[in-house]
Amino acid sequence: MMRALSLRRNLQSLHHHHLFKPLASATSTTAGGNFKDPFNPVRVFSTATQSSSSSDAELRKYIGYAALTLFCGVATYYSFPFSENAKHKKAQLFRYAPLPEDLHSVSNWSGTHEVLTRYFHQPENLQQLEDLVKDSNEKRTKIRPVGSGLSPNGIGLARAGMVNLALMDKVLEVDKEKKRVTVQAGIRVQQLVDGIKDYGITLQNFASIREQQIGGIVQVGAHGTGARLPPIDEQVISMKLVTPARGTIEISKEDDPELFYLARCGLGGLGVVAEVTLQCVERQELVEHTSVTNMKDIKKNHKKLLSENKHVKYLYIPYTDSAVVVTCNPVSKRKGPPKFKPKYSEDEAIQHVRDLYKECLNKYRAGEIAAKSVDDDQRNINELTFTELRDKLLALDPLNKNHVMKVNHAEAEFWRKSEGYRVGWSDEILGFDCGGQQWVSETCFPAGTLSKPSMRDLEFIEELLQLIEKKELPAPAPIEQRWTARSQSYMSPASSSSEEDIFSWVGIIMYLPTMDARQRKEITEEFFHYRGLTQKKLWDKYSAFEHWAKIEVPKDKEELADLQARLKRRFPVDAYNKARKELDPNRILSNNLLEKLFPISESM
Repeated sequence: MMRALSLRRNLQSLHHHHLFKPLASATSTTAGGNFKDPFNPVRVFSTATQSSSSSDAELRKYIGYAALTLFCGVATYYSFPFSENAKHKKAQLFRYAPLPEDLHSVSNWSGTHEVLTRYFHQPENLQQLEDLVKDSNEKRTKIRPVGSGLSPNGIGLARAGMVNLALMDKVLEVDKEKKRVTVQAGIRVQQLVDGIKDYGITLQNFASIREQQIGGIVQVGAHGTGARLPPIDEQVISMKLVTPARGTIEISKEDDPELFYLARCGLGGLGVVAEVTLQCVERQELVEHTSVTNMKDIKKNHKKLLSENKHVKYLYIPYTDSAVVVTCNPVSKRKGPPKFKPKYSEDEAIQHVRDLYKECLNKYRAGEIAAKSVDDDQRNINELTFTELRDKLLALDPLNKNHVMKVNHAEAEFWRKSEGYRVGWSDEILGFDCGGQQWVSETCFPAGTLSKPSMRDLEFIEELLQLIEKKELPAPAPIEQRWTARSQSYMSPASSSSEEDIFSWVGIIMYLPTMDARQRKEITEEFFHYRGLTQKKLWDKYSAFEHWAKIEVPKDKEELADLQARLKRRFPVDAYNKARKELDPNRILSNNLLEKLFPISESM
């Protein structure tokens, strides 16, 4: 059995929707204080060693069980949400009750979901992965596939055990003529893009960040934006899947279309994706244009904006009449990039946000404390990006509607002063800095066709903004709206049999800009209130379904039953479960989320 690797990784905030940031390992550090990151590991592959003395092994085992029992009781209170205060209290506990060396704490990037596990496997090659899957199936031990851990709902996490392909991250083959690339599934998006750019090709579209593993980004139905461009799973033309029951199988639409379209967005439940062949496109420079408008003008130009731009998204700012429109198109070979001189420099565009932060510090932190905070922050404030300043502002009073409104108005002003053009390669331009840790709910729903948009996508937003104001929700900005063409993958939220269909994706958020456990808990409760209101008011009306990486399992049994029935009306759940039972009869690839959303009856 492979020895689990444990590491702490500190990464800059990239996005919502989302970068993995494991919590500090619950194990002791080595003498040198080194941690090993299971999501960006040193290239090692080793088997777990056994003690020469069976009695010693037994003793360690029972000591481990006792320590685990003690830890879990404390972890239930302290680890969700995770906080700096909790870290100190955990550290004190560990001094008196050290945990076994192979127990690891693994969290998604926003720290909203965390599990403790003894089994975190990292094969280096296909043979090792095949051996792991075979051995785990025979022993009926869990190895839930987990990618970069970016998903807000922790869809890849499983306490009983996980397998991560971070060590299987090679570009295997490039067909420059057909613009196709075959890669190991553990390669990150940015690695892949960097690895094929010299061939003059790139991916057709991108999500907001570049840290996802290819296997993960495909399996959860991730997407970029552009009404002519489908979700990312549609770029997959063949896959190599390591299954518990049938071993390694290669699937494509030519060989087995039913299984291919089911497994392409398979949520990690049908097999471990080992290799993927992707259809790429010619590498192009893009011109990004950012402008600020309002809903009235968007309605007038919506059809044109969708049809005439390769990429387009809207960013709505609650409690203002402002909407940011961001379009991206290839640089004109005839005209070249546009000549444009911005009205404001980057420094001028952000200065009023800095001023607001200093003003709010004086308000919320009285006297000498405020003065010291301003002095301390002044040395660093000019180094902060807009999203970092927004986090600091919201952290002062995140659930005060009036304070959030003030921050939103500052954001609208920032975008007005940031209007203009930007030129760069697609992998540079299509990213979006969404800020720090956050709760996210993103829904996907039909929006007509490109030639005849239904306009229900804009009606959805209007109702959402009205709901926020009516209920006086402390809703921060932005509410992000994007579009894609349909996907042929059966489990994609944008799945459709009609080639003309387009889908809108709308994301709502609440930031977690603090490490204070109580405050994070309060924000979490308010976010689920916000999400619950949108669900009741909008989801059924607009046939909206949540992104698989954002869907949360209800605790209430009736709500869970309603969700299961709802999913069954939209997706081929019976076919999916039948495939799960055939390919993974012992459900070693499953976890609590899959079992709750797609329960398998024994009679199936």
